[in-house]
Amino acid sequence: MAAAQSRLNAPPHRIVWVGAAVLALLYAAIWSFAPVDTVLVSKLLFLPSIGVLGAIIANTSGTGGGVVFVPVFNALRELGIMDLSPLHVVGASMGIQSFGMTMGSLRWTDRLLHQPASPEGSQTAPVRARDFVLVICAVLALSLPSMLATQRLAMFDADAVLTGYKSFSILLGLALIATTWTVNRERPERTSLSRIDLIVVMLLAIPGGFITALFSVGVGELVALYLFIRHYPVLLCTGAACAISAVSVISGSIWHIDAGTMPWEVVVLAGPGAALGGFFARPIALWLGARRLKTLDGSWIVLSAIYLLWLMRN
Repeated sequence: MAAAQSRLNAPPHRIVWVGAAVLALLYAAIWSFAPVDTVLVSKLLFLPSIGVLGAIIANTSGTGGGVVFVPVFNALRELGIMDLSPLHVVGASMGIQSFGMTMGSLRWTDRLLHQPASPEGSQTAPVRARDFVLVICAVLALSLPSMLATQRLAMFDADAVLTGYKSFSILLGLALIATTWTVNRERPERTSLSRIDLIVVMLLAIPGGFITALFSVGVGELVALYLFIRHYPVLLCTGAACAISAVSVISGSIWHIDAGTMPWEVVVLAGPGAALGGFFARPIALWLGARRLKTLDGSWIVLSAIYLLWLMRN
């Protein structure tokens, strides 16, 4: 079986470099055809570093780094540099994540295709390519229609949705920390995706798509947190969530481009930084190890949710 898998695999890193070339062409096309205000760009030269940070957070956890940009966009508005409406904020976040999450998902997919053997006695389980693809396809089949319909057809009270979504995220984040240090602490990781867990992530996909349309993050976070709590390997939890998020934000960006709510000046500066952060996120996640990564992810979800809820009320 290992020999057959090896014959099907692409050479190490090829998928990453091909993807990087495509992103470079896309970046060149933006500069060539998008209405970029070069004077405004000169005032936003700090954004590449923000893109790196947001993408590292997004691609180590699979939960999205959009919250990193919220205080930045608020600062731009308060300083009178760039007044971004809520729709423009979502569009900018989706545009940036199109670079960062794509690179991150390619790095995780490359890891899937070239998994090293687990050390003797390790609790880390290998990930079956079938499970990886099944989670991604099953979730996207439901989340994409939900996201695209929400963008085009519905108007909602975003504050009320954000309150409910982040309150639920806090509960999931606390559950992740608790299970990591109790029931899952000494238990080996699950080696195959169970039917019930596939059903649950599919159920999460519809509200996840709806939330992603409003805030640019959501579906990846819900899938990653649930699979982490159920004690699947980091490669499946984070890798699949990154791929789901990448396809989601690329698809969602199309509507924002058509609606004229894509702030290209933000994208052209933060996008390359996000791609760089997505490239380095996977080795950082693997270096941390499953237990520390899950603890940090859970803490990030809880603290960032509390911060966003506080920001919304001030």
